[in-house]
Amino acid sequence: MPDSALPNYLHLSYRPDLAVVFLRWTRPATSAEHREGYRTGLALARREQAGRWLIDLRSRGLADPTDLQWLLQEFRAELKTALPGIPRRLAYLTTPYHADILRPRLAEYDHDPTNSTQLRVFTEEQMAQQWLQHG
Repeated sequence: MPDSALPNYLHLSYRPDLAVVFLRWTRPATSAEHREGYRTGLALARREQAGRWLIDLRSRGLADPTDLQWLLQEFRAELKTALPGIPRRLAYLTTPYHADILRPRLAEYDHDPTNSTQLRVFTEEQMAQQWLQHG
């Protein structure tokens, strides 16, 4: 999907050489924009059969707890349904300050040990990409 067709708060791309969807937020997002952005990314991931995502939150900041819970429960179920049998990894790229907040939030809300979508938080893009490729 060309960037011109995307909402102004989102840059979305797919790198076939890495088999990674890049979802980069350009500004803080409302709850509706948050959900629309992830679903737009899901459409691309489904088309490319790509289960690895790098989600750049550095310009956006963190979602509120309700939207995080939606992501961990509803969206992850949608991702699993859309990409059955494909390993799914979501690497979150944040500022160090936000990483310190997000890591315990993920642990707090992520209570399903059977969920097969892995989530990790990173402050360096190269480390995130390495985990997506080899983790």
